[in-house]
Amino acid sequence: MLPNTGKLAGCTLFITGASRGIGKAIALKAAKDGANIVIAAKTAEPHPTLPGTIYTAAAEIEAAGGKALPCIVNVREEQQIINAVEKAVKTFGGIDILVNNASAISLTGTLETETKKVNLMMDVNVRGTYLTSKTCLPHLRKSRNPHILNLSPPMNMNPMWFKNHCAYTISKYGMSMCVLGMAEEFRGEVAVNALWPKTAIHTAAMDMLGGSGIEKQCRKTDILADAAYCILTKPKSFTGNFIIDEVLLREEGVKDFDVYAIAPGHPLMPDFFLDVEADTTAMEQERYGASQAFKEEKKLSQHEGADGAKASTESASAKPLSPVAETFRVIQGAMSEEYVRTTQGVFQFELSGEEGGTWYIDLKTKGGSAGFGKPPVTADVVMSMSSADFVKMFTGKLKPTLAFMSGKLRIKGNMTLAIKLEKMLTQLNSKL
Repeated sequence: MLPNTGKLAGCTLFITGASRGIGKAIALKAAKDGANIVIAAKTAEPHPTLPGTIYTAAAEIEAAGGKALPCIVNVREEQQIINAVEKAVKTFGGIDILVNNASAISLTGTLETETKKVNLMMDVNVRGTYLTSKTCLPHLRKSRNPHILNLSPPMNMNPMWFKNHCAYTISKYGMSMCVLGMAEEFRGEVAVNALWPKTAIHTAAMDMLGGSGIEKQCRKTDILADAAYCILTKPKSFTGNFIIDEVLLREEGVKDFDVYAIAPGHPLMPDFFLDVEADTTAMEQERYGASQAFKEEKKLSQHEGADGAKASTESASAKPLSPVAETFRVIQGAMSEEYVRTTQGVFQFELSGEEGGTWYIDLKTKGGSAGFGKPPVTADVVMSMSSADFVKMFTGKLKPTLAFMSGKLRIKGNMTLAIKLEKMLTQLNSKL
């Protein structure tokens, strides 16, 4: 891990969303230098499912060696931002660093995203970042080495990062556009940069999105805290950068990244907005405008036999021997009360290409079932993908999370249940 240097001693950091997760980790790293931390977050009373409040975070910050000022701030409310900034300046004499960490997420398609969710993401991610920056900037300009750091991604224009969650992508890229604009507007006065993780980070939000077991595919918040510390201790001439945590830390000489892993040695889930090397073929086709017919042909060609002939689907008697039908036969045979009890979900699959059609896995009704056609009860999750990718996913050659993030898998419905399916696949892979 990156050692502290003491460079943030006496500096005042205004951090949104600092009561837990990434914001709190950045605060604790700075507190070890003896920094002043303004905890600008909503949670004043204990939450029924989320850990921590602004007051418990303040206690941890002071125990780590810093000074803390807990402020109740919903970044959707401009007056609350103004009040907290005024209180920070009165308490600590100014503001040296702003970290725009507060964020809202809904990984849903255009037709599935309720207007109130769209408003929440735009208000928190874009408007909240913009207004907090605007309010802090007059004070930042008086600092010796001022920084604004937004937790937002590089703006990757690959359509796959828009198609499954357009509103969320717009909102996060809005934060990144604040970096582009403000870095140039305040060049020479205030450094403005963006930081984004290379892999998924284990937070309360990730637990809600991914369910039990997802943490093994994640890194700790410490990696972002170390990367943020590195950025915030650089001179203000370091500005306008979109930084990936691991890339920066490698440049700084960090070699052991297992210390950041929740489960060292376990495969890590790549984060959103970063093209994944494992998926280069499909993504290169998308980037360079390959036709849909060409891409489908490439997918279907994976089912060609040794003699180059495609498996026939014309004969109804041959269908049970097809890879998709065989996969569902194995799934049906592996059904158990334990799977049903722990999953409690009904999955519908809309498959395209060869062996396409509607299939289902019912892990809610007693005993469970799987097969061709619509499920016996309404599906909780509808997944759309090619039949070739479906077989890959159920034989362990394509992770559901990677399929979703790369645009090969579209999901409608309960996202938590969808990610739960990955745990079941791990147990089934040995039989498929």
